[in-house]
Amino acid sequence: MVHAFVMVKTAAGRSEDVLAAVRELDRISEAHVVAGEFDVIAEAEADEVYDVLQTASSDISGMDGVADTKTYMALD
Repeated sequence: MVHAFVMVKTAAGRSEDVLAAVRELDRISEAHVVAGEFDVIAEAEADEVYDVLQTASSDISGMDGVADTKTYMALD
C-alpha cells in the first residue's frame, strides 16, 4: 500500500470548494483545510505509486480553483 500526503494551494476563497471536491475522490482517505503555506492537505492511499500520482497530478491539480500541489510519499 502506498501512502501519501498531497498539499494543495487554492485560489483565493476556493479552499472549501476544493476540499469538498478532493474528499469525493476514491483514493483520498482524509482531507482538511489548514492554515499555513498550503490551504488543503489530503491523505491518499493506493496499491501502486502510479495511482497516487494520478490522483495528485491529474485529479487534484486539474480541479477548478487549484493553484499548485506538492505530493509527499510516506516512507513507513
